[in-house]
Amino acid sequence: MSVLVKPLVTEKISDLNEKGKYGFVVDVNANKVAIKAEVEKRYGVNVEDVNTMKYLGKQKSRYTKSRILTGRKPSFKKAIVTVAEGEIIDFYSEI
Repeated sequence: MSVLVKPLVTEKISDLNEKGKYGFVVDVNANKVAIKAEVEKRYGVNVEDVNTMKYLGKQKSRYTKSRILTGRKPSFKKAIVTVAEGEIIDFYSEI
């Protein structure tokens, strides 16, 4: 299974892209060394720094005719990768 699940394309991350920082949703058990190696291999850039954040899935409830159903969305891990000066990652080149 791949370490990188999907790239993050949000307004906040797009602002960071101008500074050489890119966001990815990664496997929950992935460490910084594995994330760095996977990004360098897949996108052909030199990674200087990796910051990770773990998020607990949001709690959701739904009201039905018979009862209230409660559950939780899946938890995930996010990584912010800083690439070397002058290098970019183009997510839209494969489309």
